[in-house]
Amino acid sequence: MQVDLPVLWLIIFVVLVFFEVMTLGLATIWFAIGALVAFFVAVAGGNIYLQLILFVLVSGVLLVTTRPIFVKMVQNKKIKTNAESLVGKTAVVTVPVDNLGCSGAVMINGVEWTARSVDNSIKFDKDEIVKIKEIDGVKLIIEQNN
Repeated sequence: MQVDLPVLWLIIFVVLVFFEVMTLGLATIWFAIGALVAFFVAVAGGNIYLQLILFVLVSGVLLVTTRPIFVKMVQNKKIKTNAESLVGKTAVVTVPVDNLGCSGAVMINGVEWTARSVDNSIKFDKDEIVKIKEIDGVKLIIEQNN
């Protein structure tokens, strides 16, 4: 059975595009473009070695040079949740924060959150103003407000 190379490259292209659409991981699209280039070379009469070399080269160059740019663009469009937007803001301690005593709460935007210090040796007193450093599950991790 003789394999028609342009048809083979088109099948590879379609399969790779299908996987890209299903995963949206920006992983196979570069190889799909390489397969499309190899398809055009096959249609133009290029030999199998030229097709394979161009497939690998185009796919590799696109993967290395353009994927990081597209990944950054996709990550920048990530919308923060309301909780993530609290990082960097200040809050008021409502229950003294003591990591070793497993106690502490802060009030921010009218909502009380369980809070813990970034360092077990640092405690915060009631009514102290603190800065939210990060969120760990349902707890705010706080530090001194500078």
